[in-house]
Amino acid sequence: MFEEPAGGHVPVLLREVLAALEPRADAIYVDGTFGAGGYSAAILATAGTRVWGIDRDPAAIARGRAMAGRWDGRLNLVEGCFGDMDRLLADHGVDRVDGVALDLGVSSPQIDTPDRGFSFRTDGPLDMRMGDHGPTAADLVATTEERDMADIIFRYGEERHARRVARAIVTARANDPITRTSTLAEIVRRAVPRSNDGIDPATRTFQALRIAVNDEMGELARGLDAAERLLAPGGRLAVVSFHSLEDRAVKAFLRERSGVTDGSRHLPPVSRPPASFRLLGGKAVRPDGDESAGNPRARSARLRAAERTQAPPWSLTSRLATGSITASAALRGGSA
Repeated sequence: MFEEPAGGHVPVLLREVLAALEPRADAIYVDGTFGAGGYSAAILATAGTRVWGIDRDPAAIARGRAMAGRWDGRLNLVEGCFGDMDRLLADHGVDRVDGVALDLGVSSPQIDTPDRGFSFRTDGPLDMRMGDHGPTAADLVATTEERDMADIIFRYGEERHARRVARAIVTARANDPITRTSTLAEIVRRAVPRSNDGIDPATRTFQALRIAVNDEMGELARGLDAAERLLAPGGRLAVVSFHSLEDRAVKAFLRERSGVTDGSRHLPPVSRPPASFRLLGGKAVRPDGDESAGNPRARSARLRAAERTQAPPWSLTSRLATGSITASAALRGGSA
């Protein structure tokens, strides 16, 4: 039985993630998105396991250090991005691990803290950075060209009214800077017709800006590649995503690396490296009814898992990063 982290936060699909990772004594695991420490605490409950918790958020690392004393030195914290996990751990003499868990997107402590600027439901500074470096969402909103803004909102928010939203933002900022979450939310709500699905009209725009500010799709691509390089043969990768962009990227990566193709039998075969992963299950795992009912944030969650083979890792830079737009690039008026 795992020990709940401080505050009683239990991460989404916890039992399913543990079933995929199969923690065992004397094995080393990476919690690449440490957050509130839920996955780490559950893995550490298996006697003898060691966990390296990685997070770009200094507040998450501080929480982890406060709980590390309970685990007899088996929990180690590293501040940084999970896309750099192999390099970060190499600095500590670790070059192989037995499992990697990734819980993508914004963490509960981040979204529940108004000053972090992730939520459109409470007023706060328009920040949205998962760390403490780089341009904020306010910077992005203030200087991005209308066309690029629409591209970000459409691509990362899958908002079909993206042009209308971008136009409203550019019109509004000509009068006053947009520096608060409540201000931006109201601008979007006036621009997007309210649907019958009960979803706040600001949801997709806030998601898109957050992804751009933190380069989340690029980070995911780098993180999947890094996990491939770091996992020992037989090691397990478990990735929980919360929206279709993430899930499609994870699915495509794991299917490609496991040798699963959707090509036509009429086309000539494509030469591929040996499969570096073996899929665990054919479909994404979703929360059961009880978890979805008890935690609305769990409803969109999807878990995909795979086991590392003996084959060497594929490319050092994943093709999934192609076409991602970062906040820094958008501020320069282009895409990366």
